[in-house]
Amino acid sequence: MPHTYRDRWIECTPEALRIRGYYFPWGTKHIPYATIRSVRRVTMSVLTGRGRIWGTANPLYWTNLDPQRPGKSIGLILDIGRGVRPFITPDDPDAVESVIRKHTGLSAAGEADEHGPIL
Repeated sequence: MPHTYRDRWIECTPEALRIRGYYFPWGTKHIPYATIRSVRRVTMSVLTGRGRIWGTANPLYWTNLDPQRPGKSIGLILDIGRGVRPFITPDDPDAVESVIRKHTGLSAAGEADEHGPIL
């Protein structure tokens, strides 16, 4: 199956987004593009994502395992119509956001001018 994006933790296939290391200990979350209602780009700081490599302190969001997250500055929050929103930090957030918007028909977003939630 051809991939439209792939890094160590995030994979965009033609049908769905796959988030590795989402479930303990190493489970993968599959999110069909049709279930993604919105994607929000946020700037991270130590308390808003960069300091958390897995899990959350905020019950509204969940971060997959990403040991490189402290060195990243942009995160993507996905609204999939459930109580918990996946918070992902792909190596190339522009590419992942573009793939998601292409497959979902969501309008283009601007710069990440808002800070992420406390995680």
